[in-house]
Parts: sequence; C-alpha cells; structure tokens
Amino acid sequence: MNLTRYDPFTGFGFSGLPADLNRYFGRWLPEEEGNTLMTGWIPAVDIKETDDAYTIDVDIPGVDAKDIEVTLENGQLSISGKRDEEKTEKHEHFRRTERVSGQFFRRFMLPGTTDAETVRARSEKGVLEITVPKSVKHKARRIEVNA
Repeated sequence: MNLTRYDPFTGFGFSGLPADLNRYFGRWLPEEEGNTLMTGWIPAVDIKETDDAYTIDVDIPGVDAKDIEVTLENGQLSISGKRDEEKTEKHEHFRRTERVSGQFFRRFMLPGTTDAETVRARSEKGVLEITVPKSVKHKARRIEVNA
C-alpha cells in the first residue's frame, strides 16, 4: 500500500504552485493538514515499506528527542514537536536566515495491516526514525498445493 499526500493541484499543471508561492512570499499563513491547524514548519519525510514493516524517516535537525511527541490512535500516526529559535547576540547581523523554528506537526493514516503494539521511534543525528511493523496475521504466506 502506498501512503500519499493529497495534492489538489495535481492534474491541472499547477503541482508546484504552492511550493513556488511559499518560496516567493514566505510562510505567512499556517497550513491545514487533516483537521489540525499547523504552524511553524513541516519536516520532510521518507516512507519505506519492506516485507516486515513500514519505516518513516522524519528530518528534524536541531530538535531534541524530549521535544518530540509520537502518538498512534485509531490508525493515525501523529508526529509533533518544536524547534526553539536560536538565541543570538545583539551585535550579530545575519545576511540570510533559512532555518525555521517553531512547532511542527505531521499525521499519517496507517494501513490496517500494521501492528500498533510494537511501533518504535528513535531520534539520531537529526532524523526521527519510526518503525511500524506489519502484523503477523496479515503477512503473505506461501500455501503449498497438494496433488
């Protein structure tokens, strides 16, 4: 099963429009994902599937593990947290600032074949890795055909 994010601009030739507008105007307005209003920034995510599990890698450089919350409820995996703004000296003058601070939130619907009781999460070197094992009862198995 592929997990994809709905993009209302796909199919009309405008698939890059939201990203282009965000680069041009900056992120002035909060975004909405699902029923939850988000502010701050949206970390990039890679989702991999193997025979045994789904692995979700979330790029969150500069976020301490104690500032991350991962919850799983009714098949929805939610990832939230915050990255604090760096304190700077008054005499420092930045020419460019691209690292975003503030709160983040991502949510994913998991397929029914997952084992919610054995989900693991760990944060290392700025990447949060969440492993969602597949349920043993839903794994494909070869059935021998007798003659």
